[in-house]
Amino acid sequence: MFRILDLSTSSTDINYLNQIQPLSLCNNKCTPGYRKSTKEGKPFCCYNCLQCPFGKVSQQQDSGDCSQCPEGSYANLNQDSCTTKDVHFLSYNEPLGVVLVMLAICFSFITTCVHWIFVKYQDTPIVKANNRNLTYLLLIALLLSFLCVCLFIGHPNNVMCVFQQPAFAIIFSVAVSCVLAKTIIVVLAFMATKPGSRMKKWVGKDLANSIVISGISIQVIIWLTTSPPFLHFDAHSLSEEIILECNEGSTIMFYCALGFLGLLATINFMVAFFSRKLPNSFNEAKFITFSMLVFCSVWLSFVPSYVSTKGKYMVAVEIFSILTSSFGLLGFIFFPRCFIIVMRPELNDKKQLLKGKH
Repeated sequence: MFRILDLSTSSTDINYLNQIQPLSLCNNKCTPGYRKSTKEGKPFCCYNCLQCPFGKVSQQQDSGDCSQCPEGSYANLNQDSCTTKDVHFLSYNEPLGVVLVMLAICFSFITTCVHWIFVKYQDTPIVKANNRNLTYLLLIALLLSFLCVCLFIGHPNNVMCVFQQPAFAIIFSVAVSCVLAKTIIVVLAFMATKPGSRMKKWVGKDLANSIVISGISIQVIIWLTTSPPFLHFDAHSLSEEIILECNEGSTIMFYCALGFLGLLATINFMVAFFSRKLPNSFNEAKFITFSMLVFCSVWLSFVPSYVSTKGKYMVAVEIFSILTSSFGLLGFIFFPRCFIIVMRPELNDKKQLLKGKH
């Protein structure tokens, strides 16, 4: 005996069935961070789940494509959302910035002390023999070179960017030009002591001033008038941070400024090296030779280090080069003189200097 089944359904049951979506039996749904990829020869409900490419995200299940994060943000590790980038610059609040500032302050204090010693003993033979005006100008330039480090640390702004690189270039041009003027004057002064020499008219303030002025005029004209630096937001160099930096304005001008400093330093080194065997009363050339050797070594190593770094570490490399080269000039040129003035005053005598001529 057969039993007849009633296959009729109510309208409520029909509506309920229409609201239920069919589930794929091929695979689970793709989670956020992945996108769907169809399988060849399979129904549309069967697909692979592929992880989003680097830097892109998908924020929904079964997303058909991944999207790029907006400018100023980056994809998180799961690639399912975008995270806002942090602003990246060398700050006074981090250890690296604190160490560099402390070094700059310490070197500035040492430079001030050296300047005070030379001013206090300005009438002694050893200070007079080293051209006091150029000595004071060089010490002021070295002091400013240490203090200009403060322009490179902290939150950059338009005013800071305008003065940052040009101040560095001009101050170092003055410093190296002063050293070059001192070296040339030492050589000419020795040559002027020879009987019948016509070099006396070249020895004096006019020569020193002309060398220094010619050294800084090129920097002022080319750098500031053609392509001044500006504030720049770099959102592409680092994946998770925005670099807030001072753009040089023109890379060519920046390296031209470094090249000009290198030219001055090379000429200085050559002149000082060939005049290092002058009599003891003029033996400042020996100290200038070592100072220029340190100066050239620092800035030759600066270029590859500067190019290979980004963000605050690039700024730190430039600050370290400024501090090292400036302290090299200060140490080799002035410390031996200060030692004689303070520790061996009996050598700071005109008779002792005259003995060096023979």
